[in-house]
Amino acid sequence: MTKTLLSFGHGFSARSLSRLLLPQGWRIIGTTRSAEKAEALAATGVEPVIFPGSDMADAIAGATHLLISAGPDAEGDPVLREVGDLIRAHANRFEWAGYLSTTGVYGDHQGGWVDETAPLTPATRRGQWRVEAEAAWSAIPGLPLHIFRLAGIYGPGRGPFAKVRGGTARRIIKKGQVFSRIHVDDIAQVVAASIAQPNPGAIYNVCDNDPAPPQDVIGHAAELLGLPLPPAMDFETAEMTPMARSFYAESKRVKNDRIGDELGVTLIYPTYREGLAALLAEETT
Repeated sequence: MTKTLLSFGHGFSARSLSRLLLPQGWRIIGTTRSAEKAEALAATGVEPVIFPGSDMADAIAGATHLLISAGPDAEGDPVLREVGDLIRAHANRFEWAGYLSTTGVYGDHQGGWVDETAPLTPATRRGQWRVEAEAAWSAIPGLPLHIFRLAGIYGPGRGPFAKVRGGTARRIIKKGQVFSRIHVDDIAQVVAASIAQPNPGAIYNVCDNDPAPPQDVIGHAAELLGLPLPPAMDFETAEMTPMARSFYAESKRVKNDRIGDELGVTLIYPTYREGLAALLAEETT
């Protein structure tokens, strides 16, 4: 039987996973919200489905594997809202299911370390929605669920270089602030490793080995480009959107031991330095 991944909210991370699975003969069905994005997915070998708005019964019944990347909102998880009954009816037929969550579920630890056993005390509304969505998916009887808590994602087209080149980058300084990050290709290899060795109920932090202050990352990008260091600005007085400011509500260092110990993953980009160097090299080839 052909392995078939049904991917709800087939975005940046899921597309990277597709690049690993498609050459192995997988069939991948990916949902998206627009016809334009559906056309782009089809060009990569993914079978696109507009969702919400399409009948998902056959896709759910025919899938061997399930990936959920779609983010929750104030009304809850959008996939469960639309097709929760269908998924519950087929839950024990899936070989593997994965939910892409966020390290935001841990909230603020004032720069301290957290692992997968840390209490879930989100500091933002979006983090609370994720906690609730994790619980809702975990409550489905028979579903072989794996939860992946992703740090800040970067990768091709999602790096700091454009802002540094354009002169709009700033080094926002907030004392003690650190973030964990992860390159999208490392997310893909972690999820693929889990698919290859299912462990229903497992939770994995997906982040690199070097939680770092955001200003260090911007500064390193400028150094790689041979450009002047972007200006430093104090967090308290810097002009920022409410969304941007909310990211600074939490400071923590996220442990990633489990992806190595249980899944045998060695990160392609163990720190932002290797990741940024690779992004820059890709731009110039």
